[in-house]
Amino acid sequence: MLDVKHLLSDEQIVQFITKGYVVLQNEVPQELHQEVLNKINYVMHSEGNPGNNILPRVPEIEQFFETPVVKGALTSVLGPDYHMHPHRHCHYNQPGNPVPGGGNWHKDGYWSSMRSHRPWWAMIFYYIQDITEEMGPTAIMPGTQYYEKFLGDKGETLLPTGKAGTMVLVHFDLWHKASINSSTLDRYMLKFQFVRLSTPKYPTWNHSNANYVIPQDVPVQHEDLWLDVWHWLLGQEPRSVVNLVAEDSRIQELGRLLQDEEVSALNAAYGLSTMGYKGADELLKHLQEGTNLVSTRAAYGLQGSGTAAVPGLIKALGHPEENRRALAAFVLGMLGCNASDAVPTLIAATKDGSEWVRRNAIEALGMMVQPADLIVPALAEALETSLEDETVAAAVPTDQYASNQKYIINKIGYTACLSLLRAGREGDPAIVLHALKKALSSKDRYVRAYAFEALGHLRTEEAIEVIIQYFRSARWCPDTHKASSF
Repeated sequence: MLDVKHLLSDEQIVQFITKGYVVLQNEVPQELHQEVLNKINYVMHSEGNPGNNILPRVPEIEQFFETPVVKGALTSVLGPDYHMHPHRHCHYNQPGNPVPGGGNWHKDGYWSSMRSHRPWWAMIFYYIQDITEEMGPTAIMPGTQYYEKFLGDKGETLLPTGKAGTMVLVHFDLWHKASINSSTLDRYMLKFQFVRLSTPKYPTWNHSNANYVIPQDVPVQHEDLWLDVWHWLLGQEPRSVVNLVAEDSRIQELGRLLQDEEVSALNAAYGLSTMGYKGADELLKHLQEGTNLVSTRAAYGLQGSGTAAVPGLIKALGHPEENRRALAAFVLGMLGCNASDAVPTLIAATKDGSEWVRRNAIEALGMMVQPADLIVPALAEALETSLEDETVAAAVPTDQYASNQKYIINKIGYTACLSLLRAGREGDPAIVLHALKKALSSKDRYVRAYAFEALGHLRTEEAIEVIIQYFRSARWCPDTHKASSF
């Protein structure tokens, strides 16, 4: 049982919501950090960067993420059933490199078809050695996790430093970059990613203050957005009826602001989400009729509209344009069980002609979970269909909605496996097992990885037997490498 003293405080959660990061100090022996540092240094110089295989190559790394400090932080932000994502990377910043990591501010490539303002994903930047500004720590730009457009000089640059075991827990979409290493030492940073499996039902941090207090030094005010995330993490209903008396002229004015610059547009979208059915109707209108940019902003606002938006979103699933249907499916997933009336229409959408729509519908169903007797068979069928498409090389152009996701070969299969990880235990285990067993032979490494994890989550005797068989051939030996092959 995790001691509550290791959970984040209200103040730390508010900082994560408003600024997108929290800096923490892990509690592990210095000898372990040194052992891992020595091994990583050898691997990098003798074998090259092992990419996702950094964990099996240096298995001692897992001890860093099993401490109460790390478990408490991740539980606080992602819930107690969070999952370590199979992508991880050791960032190696050499002295004198003028463009470390490419040198540009960026958001990491994401794993859903749309980024989420609510924390379904998070990352940890972990330093295995004492880190100073001269060594080139990863720079972060506080408060930028909700922006698609880079703030440039308007943003603040922060260089977290500290002793070995310093780690930065960040919102997955926070803008960041490698900074120049002007020291004489190699700098290593372990980047690990984590995913939430279920919608919050109660606060999973050390919650003691009912009053939400905004920090004084936030760069920009997004109170309605922040409060939407805060109430969602508390497991509460959206704030959709805060401003029921809003005048029609005010609602129309906010609707027009959706096409303004990003900071104002986000405030307008989330402001409308607090205005009940009238605000939801305005957002739905822009989701269905606005430009691609405006409709996307409206979709984020609709997360906060709650059940008021559900009938209109179900209707939007029949829109003739794929991006409108896809956005509607995305929002319904974010609404979770509040949108259970949409389940039959979402199941139908898993067979939509657009991959974007299918993918968002599949993820939405995994977030809803219930009724599992309908949802789980639909997810299993979607997975098996995607695997059949792999065998016939059914290439589907995806650059219109996920141009930088070439690392996911089978996007439908990957999303279906993630959704089965979330919902599979609630359905017929035989149906789930049949689909996941096939997925272990996918051409996509992430389909295989999530199928493996979903089987472990299933925990039936048959699922464990499949895992054991798969493990015999997939097992990695950390002592077998270039310099010692047997």
